[in-house]
Amino acid sequence: MVGIDWIEKSEDELFHSDSVITVDTMVQGFEAEVVKIGTGRRSYVLKVWNKSSKPDIRFQYSLLNVLHERELAVSKPVGWGFNTAKDQALLTTFDGMPFRPQNVKRIAELADILSRIHRMRAEDISNLPLHDFTDYFFPGVSDFPNLQESLIPLVRDAELKQDRLIHGDFHLNNIVEDDGRLTVIDWTNGQLGDTRYDFAWSLLLKRLYVSELYATAFRSAYLSAIEISQVELERFEALACLRWILLNKYGATPGGPDTMKKLKGIVQANPYLKANLVDRA
Repeated sequence: MVGIDWIEKSEDELFHSDSVITVDTMVQGFEAEVVKIGTGRRSYVLKVWNKSSKPDIRFQYSLLNVLHERELAVSKPVGWGFNTAKDQALLTTFDGMPFRPQNVKRIAELADILSRIHRMRAEDISNLPLHDFTDYFFPGVSDFPNLQESLIPLVRDAELKQDRLIHGDFHLNNIVEDDGRLTVIDWTNGQLGDTRYDFAWSLLLKRLYVSELYATAFRSAYLSAIEISQVELERFEALACLRWILLNKYGATPGGPDTMKKLKGIVQANPYLKANLVDRA
C-alpha cells in the first residue's frame, strides 16, 4: 500500500490511516498477485498485475465505478496505481468468498445478474473497448486447421452484435458471496461484445463444471429475461465449445473426471459441430 503511487482513489482515510493493516494471501490467478487487506473495520482486495498480462486498469477502475453507481453486483473500486516495479495495481472492497450454489434458486440469481449486465449499452459506459471477436477469443486458432475450419462459417453466420457490455468470463470462480449477497469480480475481459456469446460461454462452463440441473436453471432464468432463438443458442454454444477446445490445447482449462465426456456429448448434440472435434482435442 505504501509503495504504490495511487493515480486515483476514492477513500482517502484508508490511505492515510494509522490503523494496523493485516495482509492475507488469497487464491492466485494466472494474471496477477492477489492479497486481502484488513484494516480492522473493513477488508479490501489488492490485485497487482506483476505477471505477463498487462490489462488497462484505468479502464477497469472507471468501469467498476460506473457499474457500482448503477447498483450492479460489482465490487466498489477504491484506488488504482503503480507499484515501484511499475506494475499496475487495483484496490477494491472485499466482497466474500467464491460462490458455491446450493440450489437452483441461487443459480437463477446469477442469471438475473448477468441479464442486468447485458442490458448495459455502449452509450451507457464511455470508452468501452471493442475487440475483433476472433482475434480476442480465439488467439492462435490458425495453428489448428480443424478448429479454424469450423470457426470461420460460425462467426460469419452468427451475425455478431457487439453493442452491449459483456463480462467475458462469467463463471463461478468470478462470483463471490458475502452473507447471501453475490458480487461479480475480475473485469479484465469487460468489453463491448455480443451478449449471446457471453451467455453461451457461461452456460457451457456450468454444464462442464457444475451440473446439467444447475445449467438448465441458469439457462431458463436468463432466457426468461433476454430472448435468444434456438438457432442462435446452438451457434453460440458451438462457438463456446470451440473456444474451450482451443484453450484446452494450450493447457488453460481446468480438468475434471467427466469433463471431456460431458464436452463430447454437448458437441455431438450440436448441429454446427463435427463429432470428432473432441477426439482430436
